[in-house]
Amino acid sequence: QVQLVESGGGLVQPGGSLRLSCAASENILFDFMGWYRQRLGEQREVVAVMLMHGAVHFHDSAKGRFTISRDNAKNTVDLQMNNLKPEDTAVYYCGAQERGEQYWGQGTQVTVSS
Repeated sequence: QVQLVESGGGLVQPGGSLRLSCAASENILFDFMGWYRQRLGEQREVVAVMLMHGAVHFHDSAKGRFTISRDNAKNTVDLQMNNLKPEDTAVYYCGAQERGEQYWGQGTQVTVSS
């Protein structure tokens, strides 16, 4: 079973930055790989995902503030988050899909608060 291991969450003040990292336990070229988040009481939503050949989809609120980078050779995907806002507070999940099979990390808490 493929595992996605996340790191990098934490507490940051508004306007600050965090970098989330995710590594897959197996050498799989995922169809897409990226980051999702789930705010308390809400559904999980896409933050940023990168397709196999480099196309990227961002949540509107992440455009201009977040950057996604993916290394297919290492099976990793990182999310650089700048100018964080309180509404970015959520559990962030690494997600990946390969041939219709969806994989999730365990989630990492990001809290933006002064």
